[in-house]
Amino acid sequence: MSHALSHIRGIEAYLDRLTGRSQERLPEHQWRMLLDTLGLGIEQTMQHAGRTRPDFATFAEWVISTAGHPDPERVARYHAALDGLPPPPTTAARLAEIDAMPPVLDADDLSHWNELGYVILRAAIDPALAADTAALVWEIVGATPDNPASWYDAGARNGIMVQHFQSPQQDAIRRSPRTHKAFAQLWGRSDLWMNTDRLGFNPPVRHDWKFAGQPLHWDDSLVRPIPFGTQAILYLTDTAAEQGALQLIPGFHHKLDAWLDSLGDSDPRLVDLTAQAVPIAANAGDLIIWRSDLPHGATANHGRVPRLVQYLAMYPPTPIAPRDWL
Repeated sequence: MSHALSHIRGIEAYLDRLTGRSQERLPEHQWRMLLDTLGLGIEQTMQHAGRTRPDFATFAEWVISTAGHPDPERVARYHAALDGLPPPPTTAARLAEIDAMPPVLDADDLSHWNELGYVILRAAIDPALAADTAALVWEIVGATPDNPASWYDAGARNGIMVQHFQSPQQDAIRRSPRTHKAFAQLWGRSDLWMNTDRLGFNPPVRHDWKFAGQPLHWDDSLVRPIPFGTQAILYLTDTAAEQGALQLIPGFHHKLDAWLDSLGDSDPRLVDLTAQAVPIAANAGDLIIWRSDLPHGATANHGRVPRLVQYLAMYPPTPIAPRDWL
């Protein structure tokens, strides 16, 4: 088993970087695809490697016990992408099916996207899958819907994030053809990779529990030119605006450059833009996709029940130019 993953290009170099045994840095697009090939979340991998500093054999055992043996087709696709080659035939056939699907975002949706920078894909997944995944979240956090006292044990969470990345439910959501088609329409291509992200649980605020999420923020560098990117959140239950919904500033991508120019030497991440933010309500199984250059974040939950979500994103297998962080 110690050599079970040694054929996957870059994995040993990535581990050596995480554990401080090397200063070599893999290109960003490669390590992103590597983790998604292995079915691992960024946070769980960094935390495990930093905490245990495993050798390669031990790390390989952890990868397999955590996410299973990597899918051979996905590994072949990863290597083909690194070499600039077409994806393997099975992957190509699946991508052709996505191309042949009728659009899931209509002209009004795309106009909304262009103007405001976000769109809601209604019924991205089957309601039964949304309910099953919501039940998984409740199980992981050790809470039940009918016992509010159980909602506030943060043992399984990091703020409002549920650090759980692997499950049949999450994988089924990541394989949703409707979701893939929506991203393909927005990117103008179907050859996209799905990331391995986590779940979320945002309970209502109360006197002894304050909102534990991030304020409005960007997850990418603001060094220009800012490349196009997409992020998304799937509501697992009906989510009202006051129920800890995602908030963002619609259309901010149109004025981001002028706004950054106006700040001079001020840190853009310290500017409070909350007054311009809008919470986005949607139903169970709805997917909200937004441009990654929009300020966004969760909101404090002033509703009666927790907000349950799964995070996800798709991206192309193309090199990402190194950028400083701003």
